[in-house]
Amino acid sequence: MTVTETTSTSTDTCAGPRPRGRRPDGEDRYTISEVAALTGLTAHTLRWYERIGLMPHIDRSHTGQRRYNNRDLDWLDLVGKLRLTGMPVADMVRYAELVRAGDHTYGERFALLKATREDVLARIAELQGTLAVLDRKIDFYADAGRALASEGSR
Repeated sequence: MTVTETTSTSTDTCAGPRPRGRRPDGEDRYTISEVAALTGLTAHTLRWYERIGLMPHIDRSHTGQRRYNNRDLDWLDLVGKLRLTGMPVADMVRYAELVRAGDHTYGERFALLKATREDVLARIAELQGTLAVLDRKIDFYADAGRALASEGSR
């Protein structure tokens, strides 16, 4: 059973259409190397995610090899998005624990994601300010370059 299978039947979909290269549900058994190729994560990272509880249970083949499915890939996609927000790994693990704990944790999950959203908005505002400074500098150098070019053509 995967993290997302431990919740209720209501779907918490965050992603758009499934990326290319995925198999249809029911035929979706991926090796760790296939998941690494599909996600861009290393096999070491995937094993680490499992070890720290971010990917708490991955099915195994009869020979003990990990077998991921589309739900696991969806979860990894969400984890990737959370990483991009700058969410600390400890918070991502906490979120995974809350998901596994069930629907009664919606409030805590909401608070965690809302706080992360506020952090992202603050970073966006900071980056917009930085972009404005860069735009002013670029405009300055563009104007200076035109002035120098026009002086040189005289």
